[in-house]
Amino acid sequence: QKLTPLPFILKAVSLALTSHRLLNTHLDTATNPQKPQLTYHASHDIGVAVDTPSGLLVPVIRNVQDLSVHSIALELARLSGLARAGKLSAADMAGATFTVSNVGSIGGGVVAPVITSPQVAILGVGRSRVVPAFGEAGELVRREEAVFSWSADHRVVDGAECARAAETVRGFLEGVEGMLVRLR
Repeated sequence: QKLTPLPFILKAVSLALTSHRLLNTHLDTATNPQKPQLTYHASHDIGVAVDTPSGLLVPVIRNVQDLSVHSIALELARLSGLARAGKLSAADMAGATFTVSNVGSIGGGVVAPVITSPQVAILGVGRSRVVPAFGEAGELVRREEAVFSWSADHRVVDGAECARAAETVRGFLEGVEGMLVRLR
């Protein structure tokens, strides 16, 4: 099976959630509105937005922290196929602790992702494109670039923590060896 960038992105996000645990929480404001409760999640159950004939669906890849990039790709393909065939169960779409929306897969460059309660953060991935850049010796090189748009509930996650998580993900994707040494 061909590996697209998305399984690598999902793995990089999972690795970042290990260091930036606040982004992998739920905020419960409904049970007791006077005293909201924050729940930290040990597992990285990442919802992935899938464009289907009946609209956007968000199946959940469970325990991404324990999966290889290849396993993530297989599960993503399985869930996407079920979503497009209209065969996802309610359990397939429940319990995400974080969401990734890949608008780049349908041509979008930039997105303003909206957080789904009770989650406190989301990542929107735009389409990658080739841009001119400068290499280490100042030479002109081709570089692939994609815009990652992060949103966070500032009642829980401040902008600095979100920016640090974004930098962690960027670092893993631009220096894949840093990601490889952290894989299980």
